Amino acid sequence: MAKKKTRTRKDKSEIGRIQQTAGVTRQTASRKKRAAPKVKDQVKAQAAKPAVPKQQPMTESGIGSARSEGIRLFKLAGRPTKEQFIRVYGERGPKMTWKQRATAGVDAKHFQAALAAKLAEKAVSRPAAAKSARTTKQTSTVPLAGA
Repeated sequence: MAKKKTRTRKDKSEIGRIQQTAGVTRQTASRKKRAAPKVKDQVKAQAAKPAVPKQQPMTESGIGSARSEGIRLFKLAGRPTKEQFIRVYGERGPKMTWKQRATAGVDAKHFQAALAAKLAEKAVSRPAAAKSARTTKQTSTVPLAGA
């Protein structure tokens, strides 16, 4: 296939448009123009794939019931703080839903037991003798002048 030497008016205008929009040289713009049909084929191939069914947006009543269920489970778990969520579930704990937390292994009903277990792991008991003695600062006694 011989190289096309002349450009039509349509080709020139397309190259000029690509130069302006992309801010590139004439040579780069002509390369982009030649690559455009390949990109269109890829887009068509992607469009041919069966679309994944999108989740329907929730209605207001659905949103409210989901929120109330989350609050109910939060109360059931003993109103944990963000630090407690992190301690039991890890860094992503506060951002997880209760369903995700249950999948992770600890549901709302057993949250306090899991928290107590984590705290027991962290607590290191030291024998009484190992504790440092309380120190007091003693002032030096100065002899009295008249004594």
